[in-house]
Amino acid sequence: MPELPEVEVLRRSLEPRLPGRWVRRIEVWNPALREPVDRRRLRQAVGRRIEGLRRRAKYLLIDLEGGRTLVVHLGMSGRLTLAGSRTRRQPHEHVGVYLSGGQRLRFRDPRRFGLVLLLATSRLAGDRHFAGLGPEPLDGDDPGLSGPAGGFPGVVGFSGDWLRSRAAGRRGPVKNLLLDGRVVAGVGNIYASEALWRAGIHPGRSVARIAAARWDRLAEAVGDTLLRAIGEGGTTLNDFTDGAGRSGLFQISLAVYDREGEPCARCAAPIRRLVQAGRSTFYCPGCQR
Repeated sequence: MPELPEVEVLRRSLEPRLPGRWVRRIEVWNPALREPVDRRRLRQAVGRRIEGLRRRAKYLLIDLEGGRTLVVHLGMSGRLTLAGSRTRRQPHEHVGVYLSGGQRLRFRDPRRFGLVLLLATSRLAGDRHFAGLGPEPLDGDDPGLSGPAGGFPGVVGFSGDWLRSRAAGRRGPVKNLLLDGRVVAGVGNIYASEALWRAGIHPGRSVARIAAARWDRLAEAVGDTLLRAIGEGGTTLNDFTDGAGRSGLFQISLAVYDREGEPCARCAAPIRRLVQAGRSTFYCPGCQR
């Protein structure tokens, strides 16, 4: 499932190619996504110029002139790629946005858990898809939050102190806290496991048993892990590609995720797997405490 780094990689790959183009027409071949595509509303984008691209959590935001934003979520298997307008339609290509210059933005999603929406730009922060999201883990240094339409209020402030404050009164595993989008936006299963390894914290450790210094270390590890993943083009395990169809390379650098039985790069203990909240967690029993 694409997480924050993959969406940021997608944004960066499309940013040099989309702004300035006009939306000529939109075709919806299959509206049956996680939420049905509203054809009538989506076609309000026709005739508008693309002003810029942003990201909030795992959502890609394509800002259009006239105060509208095309919102895309890749779900579990979605791809958004740019191709020639006459390129043959792909299997599972549900939405096609035809642009000036003879290009088509193709949304393909075999599992159909993705989203394609058109929303008023000024109301994004209060929309139900965004209103409950926590701060961005890359804080004010995240270029994906900037754009011609401005940012979201309250997206900065991620730190060890923030994590500690959100953990107050809880006793559940620390990994579950990282996966809570109300605590931190966009950190999914892969990068939570990787950040916890980097911070040397066991994923099953209760949040009530983590000292302040370790919260600081974890917040730093989350940011470092995400930035490194972005720099390597994201993680491609099954479906993810950027806007040009290129796969990511961070899976080569994964320290623990999907490496059960392999030696830890830090202490050589065999990586183990456990299931938390129905998801596989990978960790090192030797150096994560």
